[in-house]
Amino acid sequence: MNSDLPEAELSDWLRINLPDDVEVRAIRVLSGGQSNPTYRVTTARRDLVLRRKPFGELLASAHAVDREYRLISALHPVGYPVPEPVALCQERDVIGAEFYLMEALDARVHFDGMLPDYQPAERRAIYEAAIATLATLHAIDPDTVGLQSYGRPGNYFARQVDRWTKQYRAAQTEEIEEVEKLIDWLPRTVPEQKRTSIVHGDFRIDNMLFAKRSASVMAVIDWELSTIGDPLADLSYFAMAWMMPSDWHASGIHDADFASLGIPPLDEVVEIYCEISRWKELPDLRWYFAYNMFRLIGIAQGIKRRMLDGNASSDNALDATSHLKLLAKKAWVQARLAGLR
Repeated sequence: MNSDLPEAELSDWLRINLPDDVEVRAIRVLSGGQSNPTYRVTTARRDLVLRRKPFGELLASAHAVDREYRLISALHPVGYPVPEPVALCQERDVIGAEFYLMEALDARVHFDGMLPDYQPAERRAIYEAAIATLATLHAIDPDTVGLQSYGRPGNYFARQVDRWTKQYRAAQTEEIEEVEKLIDWLPRTVPEQKRTSIVHGDFRIDNMLFAKRSASVMAVIDWELSTIGDPLADLSYFAMAWMMPSDWHASGIHDADFASLGIPPLDEVVEIYCEISRWKELPDLRWYFAYNMFRLIGIAQGIKRRMLDGNASSDNALDATSHLKLLAKKAWVQARLAGLR
């Protein structure tokens, strides 16, 4: 089976809840994520994808697979590209953690943001499809898909700064000067929220499944951090790829030669998004970059804590934390460029 899932217990649960998928023939761990472990489960009838919470003690509100399931259950019926939801299990004693199942899609994942196997026109088409998919998400009215209670009211970034400060503190292993400065500065400088939408929370090119023979986005995945909030959170987070070197993260393209590769530069990304979403003018994004880097610091610190506790979700957990201090310095640079006050 090559996984840590208990086959017999999972098969018993399937027998009761999904009788057509009763026989589990293979389970394979899927690589990529650091948060919720993901598996491909082959039954006698089809392939499914299983997402579970990590085993062991977890930070409060983290790894919310039930929220992921609720979100894709709301978006799939209206035609937004997400995998079809299959079943949710909130009983921890079945496999040792809450989990859900969704359809497995025959698709491509682009882990390398440079898209080395493609021609310039293909690269541009892939990035344009990703931007359009983001703008389409932000155009969906949460109330019309039953998500009116999916997020708390009030300024999204104020809530998120508070949340990630608490998450960072709960997982903190050392003191980093720039992080302490950000924790002081960010809540004092939160910008006014102009729009409200569904927010993915981790929107980047390697969280999309693309068709094998075109640039079409078949599904957006990994909705653990989704909520109702400010669409600029997603846009600025997606734009972080243009600020991150490729040796920091596989989706980073800061060091790309955009003209020769065919990848649109950041100003064109913003222009395409604004045209589709009918947003005439965006604010300066440097505050948002500082915030998003701070959030990445919180995520990396959580991974580091789980790694030290022996509960990391990926063999690549060490890589995910190796640039933590450099990221903090880069975030503080963005804060200074945004204007300290």
